[in-house]
Amino acid sequence: MATTVRKGLQGRTELKHEITEMDCFILRNRLKHTMQTDPHVNTRGTYFIRSVYFDNFDNKVLTEKKEGYLDRDKFRVRLYDYNTSLLHLEKKSKRNNLTYKQKCRITAEEYEKIRRGDIRWLEYDERSLLQELWIQMTLYQLKPITVVDYEREVFIYPPGNVRVTFDSQIKTSFRNNDLLNPELPMVSTDPNAVILEVKYDHYLPDIIKQLLQLGDRRKGTYSKYQISRMFG
Repeated sequence: MATTVRKGLQGRTELKHEITEMDCFILRNRLKHTMQTDPHVNTRGTYFIRSVYFDNFDNKVLTEKKEGYLDRDKFRVRLYDYNTSLLHLEKKSKRNNLTYKQKCRITAEEYEKIRRGDIRWLEYDERSLLQELWIQMTLYQLKPITVVDYEREVFIYPPGNVRVTFDSQIKTSFRNNDLLNPELPMVSTDPNAVILEVKYDHYLPDIIKQLLQLGDRRKGTYSKYQISRMFG
């Protein structure tokens, strides 16, 4: 299969399924004998992810996701395990069913400026992704909308650059964008839901396909952001 590269970025296939906690238990016990676990996990075998997603008054990003647009972009700021000294602005793009991701470091102070609507400096920043965010915020009035928390468990398989993730305990802040506040009130979405994501570059090895077989499970176009917005 030919490599699909766009603007120097490798396109990846992402498959998402909503599964149950029992499904997750079954798959975890299969995968751990073949795949590697992520070396960055905590003592529980997971790591905590918090993201704030950008959208506008017309729910542009949410609508494009729900309607399955083949070409769409999504901006977010993300941190891990409440480490506010390590923030990344990320842009995920969908083009012809492939996903491309760009990211750059930002500071807590820079996020707070963005949150307050102080964005003029973005236009002149040397980081191209911040310049692009300024364009999107100016043209479409994008702004940080909703914080989403969840726990992630990751399995890795080098052939095909495969990552299998289980995202659980998904919580939403509704429309509060106070990303850096450790006391931010969060509300559980569906406490029994687990989102299985399978990501790979050129191909999905047959052995991983076989290990992931669970029968009829729903493949979805939803995301954690979409799930969180169902609650407000």
